[in-house]
Amino acid sequence: MALCGGVGAMALPSELIVHIFSFLSDRDKLRASAVCCRWRECLFYPALWTELKLRIGGGPLGGGSGSDENPRLEFLMRKFGYFVRELQLELAPIEGYLSPLSNDPSSARMDQPNRPDGDPPLSEQWRDAMANYLDQLLCVVTSIRNNRNLKKLTLYGDTCILQQEGLYESSNMQQIHQGDKKINEIQQLFMELLSNSRQLRWLSCSFMLVLVTPCSLACLSNPSAETLRHLSLLDHQLGPLISPSELDRLSNLNSLALDFSDLTSELCGLLASPSRTPLHRLSLLLNGAALEFKSLEGTATEDDWKALVRVSANLRVYIMGLDVVSSELLRVLKPSLPLVRLHLDSYSTVVTDGTLELISQQYNKTLTHFLLQRDNPDFPDLSINRNEDPLVLLAWRCSQLAVLVIHGYTVWSHNLVAISRLRGSSLRILTVSEESIDFDPDQTVCMEGDPVHNLVKEVSLGLGRVWHPCLDSSLILSEPTQQFHRELQAFSMGM
Repeated sequence: MALCGGVGAMALPSELIVHIFSFLSDRDKLRASAVCCRWRECLFYPALWTELKLRIGGGPLGGGSGSDENPRLEFLMRKFGYFVRELQLELAPIEGYLSPLSNDPSSARMDQPNRPDGDPPLSEQWRDAMANYLDQLLCVVTSIRNNRNLKKLTLYGDTCILQQEGLYESSNMQQIHQGDKKINEIQQLFMELLSNSRQLRWLSCSFMLVLVTPCSLACLSNPSAETLRHLSLLDHQLGPLISPSELDRLSNLNSLALDFSDLTSELCGLLASPSRTPLHRLSLLLNGAALEFKSLEGTATEDDWKALVRVSANLRVYIMGLDVVSSELLRVLKPSLPLVRLHLDSYSTVVTDGTLELISQQYNKTLTHFLLQRDNPDFPDLSINRNEDPLVLLAWRCSQLAVLVIHGYTVWSHNLVAISRLRGSSLRILTVSEESIDFDPDQTVCMEGDPVHNLVKEVSLGLGRVWHPCLDSSLILSEPTQQFHRELQAFSMGM
């Protein structure tokens, strides 16, 4: 068919150009918008930007650094913030941008005055990082506060280091230009966003420093309280971010993510109410460092879990334990808890063979994912003074196990072969770092050829596919809270 009024792409109707551009990625859309005014006008049509995913900072994944990305963020939020329906944003510190506060007085800048309390002044990098974080967060909530079409909001802030070092304190905020004022404005704008929302289905705020307060959810509009299906509130601050009365309003939730200490017996009882929509996914973060301030007293009991499972028969639970000692794990791993995913990550603490024995016995019919990671130069042997290796027993007992990841603990090569033979092709992922694997000298004497080659061959035969140990442990070890945030998203969306 001949084109009237011109030749080529410029003669196409705007509706057709918009449809063609809908097949482009977000990055390609922005590049194409620089071609001409006509394309720019078409590319910023709201229908092309119903979903927006952004990552600011974090080195190579972010594609930029620090405040240099602020103009880009401001441009995108100004263009799309008022009508975007799904917004996913990660705010992460820049790699190498932050460094721990030095204890050496000589390292302090001469132009930084001493703090009133006698503590050394904050480094310029820390002040800039916090100020930049507040600016980015303020930009986002300002742009979306009046968006009534927002259905999905996912926010992640890699601010754990800032928080753990005590940067978020009133005395420190005084050293950040208008820090206290910006925090109050951010919190008010976020509550305004919740109040203006009308069809919010997914709300996820993970480690977003200063954004969510214990009063935030009370501002959620009644229409959004009815439509909300997923809620994730994770924070290292003291005190729960959701009260029983607020949870009671969210009667149609089928997915929830909280700090384990915030899942009280009262909250669990509310979730077990027959008048509510059954809960399908529950993700819990058990942070050993926070247990000093957020006690496990009053958390869900065995009877609470039984009552919840009776109402929510399809409930599946994902738990990540960070630097949690075995005695605390034994307190929270109740028999009736329908655990399907368990990730134990630590630096200083060691998981005992008794804990693994309990896990393999209690969750032999439900456990599908088990990640055992330790970022420490010491590699303890879990099978010491035992005839059976606890990891082999776990692979044997847990009939649904499909993902097994191990790093930081000694895994004997013959036990790894046993695991592959016990699980076979049903073990979809078997990731073991090369430095975790050890070889029994008595067995290697009887073997011909390279022990590593023989191990690869035997495990591959057991799994029914080609297998190799992981040569780079950094591919296994990642920032734990970031990994938990991403895994719970996939876990919750897999309902």
